[in-house]
Amino acid sequence: MTNTLTLHQISVSQMDNNCYLLVAGDEALLIDAADDAPALLALAEQAGARITAVLTTHRHPDHHQALVEVLAATGATHYAPFLDAPALPAEVDVELNQGDVIDFAGHELPVCILRGHTPGGAAVSVEIDGQTHLFVGDSLFPGGLGKTTSESDFVRLFKDVKERLFDVHDDDAIVHPGHGTDTTLGAERPHLDDWWARRW
Repeated sequence: MTNTLTLHQISVSQMDNNCYLLVAGDEALLIDAADDAPALLALAEQAGARITAVLTTHRHPDHHQALVEVLAATGATHYAPFLDAPALPAEVDVELNQGDVIDFAGHELPVCILRGHTPGGAAVSVEIDGQTHLFVGDSLFPGGLGKTTSESDFVRLFKDVKERLFDVHDDDAIVHPGHGTDTTLGAERPHLDDWWARRW
């Protein structure tokens, strides 16, 4: 049995929600139990693991439709950002703050809080085979930031994403968003000034 991290992914729901499964040995950490609990449980089974931890990135319902069912079926520890935790449909075992670390199967996964798309979503940084993977919820996508509803929320999200992702990680860091396709920080970095100017 190995403790090396591997990444598995499935898209669920009509909103094309990405659910990510980090597997180490026979343990799995699910990022966003978005929908279709049977499919999420089957994904772990196919990987030869059991879900022992679930991270909910933020409070929007399309990211936690299967949360209650998955937690009931697995008894997993539920992690979520403290600012969004009160709005979730399941009890949060560990509320995450900026700079926290998730200890998972012998691996330390640094957490940052990204405010603006919601009061405070969580992003987690994971090293897999020497490559940095960033799981960012709906805060960053190919071509721009996640949706914000006010000028102040945009400014807050832009600054958090720039200071806590772009200023910390190298260009080859892979960004895994809550919907759609992956990107890299290097592909998006040249456009930061454009995003700031256009305000989305």
